Amino acid sequence: MIRTLRAATILVASTLLVAGSGLAQPEPRMLFHDVHRAMGSEFSIDLYAPNQETADRWMQLSFEEVDRIEKLLSNYRPSSELSRISREAGTHPVTIDPETFDFLQTSVSWSSRSNGAFDITVGPIMRAWGFFFNQGRIPSEAELLALKRQTGWTNIHLDASARTVSFINGSAMELDPGGIGKGYAVDRIVALLHQEHVSAALISAGSSTIYAIGAPPGSQGWPINIADPARSGRILSTVLLTDTSLSTSACTEKFFIKNGHRYCHILDPHTMHPIENMLQTTVIAPSATDSDALTKAMFVMRADASARLLQDLPQTAAVIVSGTPDSPSYRAIQWPNPLQTRHETKQEEGIRTR
Repeated sequence: MIRTLRAATILVASTLLVAGSGLAQPEPRMLFHDVHRAMGSEFSIDLYAPNQETADRWMQLSFEEVDRIEKLLSNYRPSSELSRISREAGTHPVTIDPETFDFLQTSVSWSSRSNGAFDITVGPIMRAWGFFFNQGRIPSEAELLALKRQTGWTNIHLDASARTVSFINGSAMELDPGGIGKGYAVDRIVALLHQEHVSAALISAGSSTIYAIGAPPGSQGWPINIADPARSGRILSTVLLTDTSLSTSACTEKFFIKNGHRYCHILDPHTMHPIENMLQTTVIAPSATDSDALTKAMFVMRADASARLLQDLPQTAAVIVSGTPDSPSYRAIQWPNPLQTRHETKQEEGIRTR
């Protein structure tokens, strides 16, 4: 079975366990597939199960978990915990549930590690550029300057002892989980399927963040093809994923064009403008939450700073494609396989962690 995704092509070999001679064998497992709309994306799951009934139960549990996460973290739903924080934390410390507190701690941690390249407070700026509803507009510098006073991850204060969150700037801010929330939902599905003793599954969120549990029967991993953003239909690299995640951020589909200029949907929180001369970042990391956040941060940070960041992250690798479709530049950082490109590629292997 071949599935084409937005940022990667996932190839799944549908094989069964082969019975040995005279020995008791595990129950044969078949490959099942299902799709669910949530969090403004399409979540899909491929998993091996002994029968349809078991597969349906695992799928239902997984998609119910995605819906629960959306109710908790959506910035489109006024009733969500994240929306309540956005409304109230500017006037007083807000006590929140342990799960949401841990989620915010992780988000703020990535902001700190990336020197603000990743920032969950950029929602108002995204809206000003018209990216939330695919309208596309160019805001004035005065408008952006006014919005800057309502953004900035350093304005988020987390008190672990009281489990509260407050905004230091004293005004309402919008917390936007778009850069990390789908990765978190994938991790929650993975934890649930582990509890169900699922041995092989591939979870995809919006075709940009995936996690591989185990491997298909008879295989060493789930083969993942990374698309080349500068060459339509061409594969940049193929990797085998086992018990790890892969995320990709790209400007190949979500953008708008005004006066002949192309504006990418990924913004630099420091300049409040769309990133220029970047095409795609792909990250392999043990956690889907982390790989999701890292692709956004590295899109803003660029290659040299990204390489320094990854030195502190074991079992993490990245491919960065910068420049333009007509003149791309490729950078591989701790990437497990050579890149398939006609262009010169700088390979960085063996970067050690502290």
